Amino acid sequence: MNGNYNTLAICLPCKSPLSTWSLALWRTCCDCYWRMPCIYLVRFFQCMHTYTASGTQAFKRVCFHSAPSHLSLSTMDPTHPLSSGDAWNRLCDVVEYSGIFDSEKRQPHSKCMVDTRVALRGSLRELLDRHDQTNIWLNGLAGVGKTSIAFTIAEEMKRAGRLAATFFFSHKHAQGATEIIPTIAYQLALTFPRIRDDITRAVENDGILLSSDKSRGDQMRELIINPLHTLKFRQETPYAIIIDALDECFSAEEAARLVALLTDTLSGPDLPIIHLIFTSRPEGHIRTAMQASVHEISLTTRDDDTIQDVRLFLRVSLDKIRTSRPAVFGHPPKPWPSHDEFETLAFKTGGLFVYAAMAINFISATGHHPRQRLDLLLREKSTVGADIDQLYRQIIATSENPLAHCRMLASIIQLFRPLSLIQLQGLFHEDQETLAVTLEVFSPVILNPPDNVGTVEIYHASLRDFIRDPTRSKDFHVDDAHAHEHLARCCLDFLTREATDGPEYSYARVVWDHHLALAHHGSDIRKRFALFTKGPFFASAHDLNFRISLLNMREICLSLKWIRNPSDIAAAWRVIKALRRVEKKARRRDENV
Repeated sequence: MNGNYNTLAICLPCKSPLSTWSLALWRTCCDCYWRMPCIYLVRFFQCMHTYTASGTQAFKRVCFHSAPSHLSLSTMDPTHPLSSGDAWNRLCDVVEYSGIFDSEKRQPHSKCMVDTRVALRGSLRELLDRHDQTNIWLNGLAGVGKTSIAFTIAEEMKRAGRLAATFFFSHKHAQGATEIIPTIAYQLALTFPRIRDDITRAVENDGILLSSDKSRGDQMRELIINPLHTLKFRQETPYAIIIDALDECFSAEEAARLVALLTDTLSGPDLPIIHLIFTSRPEGHIRTAMQASVHEISLTTRDDDTIQDVRLFLRVSLDKIRTSRPAVFGHPPKPWPSHDEFETLAFKTGGLFVYAAMAINFISATGHHPRQRLDLLLREKSTVGADIDQLYRQIIATSENPLAHCRMLASIIQLFRPLSLIQLQGLFHEDQETLAVTLEVFSPVILNPPDNVGTVEIYHASLRDFIRDPTRSKDFHVDDAHAHEHLARCCLDFLTREATDGPEYSYARVVWDHHLALAHHGSDIRKRFALFTKGPFFASAHDLNFRISLLNMREICLSLKWIRNPSDIAAAWRVIKALRRVEKKARRRDENV
């Protein structure tokens, strides 16, 4: 976006870096609960005044609920001196709490079962006890248990008082690299209270230090390295920072730069001993970024320890099923499964913990006979060990309407943030029973909290890969564009028929244009959008949060891939007229402040 582009169709003369209207709108729309992925940042305002002598333009991340009570005009204005309390609150506002390993948003937490991964965990503890700074890269294919190991080690280090910080990337919660350094700095301030004042002082002295436009190097130096220099305990017990699932980072380039930045800067001789543990798939850009001195541990599915650990997991889990279902297995429970059945199932896992876990979920599903479910899994012959794609196909095939349910599954995968069952019901306009049946079919691969309050999420990232890859999912493939088309249609329909509040309403009004931009532009969705622009909700000016999402629509509607016939041009023109109404209303607000 160039400097002549007038976001929101206005460019207000400024007495300060931000106009008073922009500040008021920012406070109205600020939300510390959820932030959209970096690529979907809405250009919230763009004033001609710049924050720095170099002319770097100031953009703010748009957020979407009410502002916390501690935010004030002074905390928003980078030129206004901040108090220590304001600076700390400002840091807390940009922390990605879902990236912290034991965050409630990441429930249920994946961890190693007792007596599994014993040798590997022992080796990691030995490395973490060293008094020379060590960088560790734990890599392996999807499903080998990297996150479970990272979580277990983080738990052990926290109990020992040696966990400096964590950041667990995930597709749904924490996938942007922009929040990682402030999040690590926040945790370091809690781990080492002596450096909290140094961190807050850095925020006080640089009003845009926490901005996503600030270089990661500057943030690293001011928020982490300089404060750590004040700690003089080089010979004391070493600490650990754990970064999990680097491959889930939204940008491969950002992930590579992050690795290089952390490994380069945390190895200084005047810093505390802080070991770094990274986990990821063995992808090329991450391997290139790793220093030659990194200690690499590759998890395979063929080594004896892994195979025995998977067998132990299966044995314990199947025993729990057997003893918890007396109506099926009797009391005392009869032996089950047979030796041959167990060996066949263990062979089919091929050393993949994720296959074993989802197989257990499938066998133990409520309302089904465990014997029959196990027989169904074992019926398909496998000659190459684990075939997780085959498991996914078997689970989907148990549905009465596999294709329709697959489309629903693809839509859930493409949500920009997770929603609960009740919220999905409102957004998809499905009755709760129908949606619950769909989720029940996919219960082995989808986490659906029984209280209907927690969010519905996929069990493992490999399911997303499966659905999106036509060579793997075959007849069950749903491409991203069609999934986004379904979500865009749901958002437009929901906003057309509803005038209420709630999480699904907030979701629809904020991301409808992003789903629309990524959607397959078939005639149906284009007709729905044209009708939507004629509706009273679109024409109203009471909802400023909704109006912000119009900013991207100008580009969407005027792009060649969208304009195809006169009705599309008319819809685009209605968007432009709506933007002009917002412009006039904004000018009146600014004049009256």
